[in-house]
Amino acid sequence: MFIYEYGLGILLGLSLAGPPGSVNSVIANESLKSRLHGMGVGFGAMTADSILFFIVYLTNGIITETILKVIYIIGGIFMLYLGLSVLRSRMPSKTRKGNYFLGLSMGLTNPFQIIWWFTAGFFLLKELSIFSVTGLFSGIVIWISIFPYVIWRFGTGYEKYIKIGSATIIFGFAIYILYVGTVLIIG
Repeated sequence: MFIYEYGLGILLGLSLAGPPGSVNSVIANESLKSRLHGMGVGFGAMTADSILFFIVYLTNGIITETILKVIYIIGGIFMLYLGLSVLRSRMPSKTRKGNYFLGLSMGLTNPFQIIWWFTAGFFLLKELSIFSVTGLFSGIVIWISIFPYVIWRFGTGYEKYIKIGSATIIFGFAIYILYVGTVLIIG
């Protein structure tokens, strides 16, 4: 039972951390500088996951649609800014410091992450055990450790394309999130 629930948690963690999106785009972009840059963003986003987990745990579904609309608009604007920042960044940086706070701020304003927690997160809390929660965070750690290494190791020579691809994905998500937020407001 422990192995099953822990393994299920790992799969849920990978479902949260693995899909292409703004956070993974920035992890890829930062990983071109160093593995630590990418891992720093990933650990920041995982800290946001921890915060969202506790919010879901404590509120158990009290978040209103109005608050969700505000999160969409703020998240969309932040992602537009982030896309521009990725395009303007110089590659690669020689500093070894990761960008933890970028990952944290993205995680706390990322509608995908927030919605995931207020859907799959509730399921996780209501239907599964603490072993699944432990597995979930293990899955996230696996992703944010391996993905930056792969980009850092094999991305050399493709910096321009990774940067353009990362910015394109971020802009796409920003536009989509702003669209959905606007539709919710207009209603």
